[in-house]
Amino acid sequence: MKIGCVKEIKNNEFRVGLTPDNVRAYIAAGHHVYIEKGAGVGSGFADNEYVAAGASLLDEPAEVWALVDMMVKVKEPLECEYPFFRDGLILYTYLHLAADKPQMEALLKGKIKSVAYETLQETDRSLPLLAPMSQIAGRLSIQEGAKYLEKRFGGEGILLAGVPGTPKANVVILGGGTVGMNACKIAVGMGANVTILDINLKRLEELDNLFGAHIQTLVSNDSNVERAVKDADLIIGSGLIPGGSTPKLFKAKYLKEMKPGAVFVDVAIDQGGCGESSRVTTHDDPVYIVDGVVHYCVGNMPGAVPRTSTIALTNATLKYGLQIAAHGLEEACRRSAAVASGVNCYLGAIVNANVAAAHGREHAPLDSLI
Repeated sequence: MKIGCVKEIKNNEFRVGLTPDNVRAYIAAGHHVYIEKGAGVGSGFADNEYVAAGASLLDEPAEVWALVDMMVKVKEPLECEYPFFRDGLILYTYLHLAADKPQMEALLKGKIKSVAYETLQETDRSLPLLAPMSQIAGRLSIQEGAKYLEKRFGGEGILLAGVPGTPKANVVILGGGTVGMNACKIAVGMGANVTILDINLKRLEELDNLFGAHIQTLVSNDSNVERAVKDADLIIGSGLIPGGSTPKLFKAKYLKEMKPGAVFVDVAIDQGGCGESSRVTTHDDPVYIVDGVVHYCVGNMPGAVPRTSTIALTNATLKYGLQIAAHGLEEACRRSAAVASGVNCYLGAIVNANVAAAHGREHAPLDSLI
């Protein structure tokens, strides 16, 4: 199979879909790999490393798109890339279609076979291709939140850990999944007062066993969330429905009850966000203020640390990419329920139920199409 990778063009996105080590793995399996020149520079991978690994370098992204059977990316294609879509092309990347109807329509019109990292799920219900970026985004959320608590960024001017004789910051984490747990780990490590909320009692028990007296666990409901955010200095939003729109856990009415200069980091913004007052921002212009509360809603947070993010992501994506390349998407789906769960759109049909529901559309079961 011909495998391709182009330079990411989303605002301040420096990750890359394939590393030179990934190229070696595809080449060793008998495939051909085509890389746009400069695709890996933002993550610290030079063109000559890709050539040494066996890839062919092409000058223009259009050349790569036109030549390959499977395109491996990091972020969803932007509108300027839609003209490259063609019947039967396999697109293997993050898509986040629940919050992006134009992209979904373009994939359907182009009859793309799209495999979304964020919905690929193993039999144990783990999300192996979402997990590494969730780990990074969770840890970054505290790092970024601490920065925007500084007065010069509109924050209340509080140090997360405090110092002897001063109050520590109150951190509230909405959701105890991978993002929430990693945010909790960093917040506890920095010495903040941490409250974490989730609807799953078993998960709260696990977090309590892990962090003990360093955190307060609460069942996530409107009353508990409202009480918790009133006294919060930093709120992390991390709800998730794989492939679907994120529930709005952080209500707009809470803002007027909160401390002026408090910070809300919406890590779920790729899927529409878990805050009613959330809207997507970029690394160039990451924050805005509503009712005195600083909102940080960058849609590609891990892009800020591309070297770490690229290596972590491609460590996970390579395994499934090799399966698709070896057998073709259809046979790979027959052999692996995990690969099949990653397919969102297939030759003009929506096959992921949560994506379809987010747009009020019907979905077609994948096994009825392949």
